[in-house]
Parts: sequence; C-alpha cells; structure tokens
Amino acid sequence: MAKKAVATLQTGNSGRAHSKCIKMVKSPKTGAYIFQEEIVLNDKVNEYFK
Repeated sequence: MAKKAVATLQTGNSGRAHSKCIKMVKSPKTGAYIFQEEIVLNDKVNEYFK
C-alpha cells in the first residue's frame, strides 16, 4: 500500500511541486531540540524556514 500512496503523489506535476522540509526547533518546555517535518510547496520553502 505504501508504494501505491507514493505513486499517487508523483502523477503529473503536483508531486514535484512539493518538498519535505525538516526544521530543528528548541522546545520551550524542556529546552531540548525537536524536529518539525512538513510538506510545503516549493515556492514557500524559504518562508517556512524564516
């Protein structure tokens, strides 16, 4: 089933217009660093990291 889900993302140009971004953020509660993952449009990648 995973292969089918991945294949549906790559049909046409819709799958290539997105990127998976991983940002390291400091937790306000513990002070430890956590990773936030999000799939964003290629045009909005710079805005995500600001």
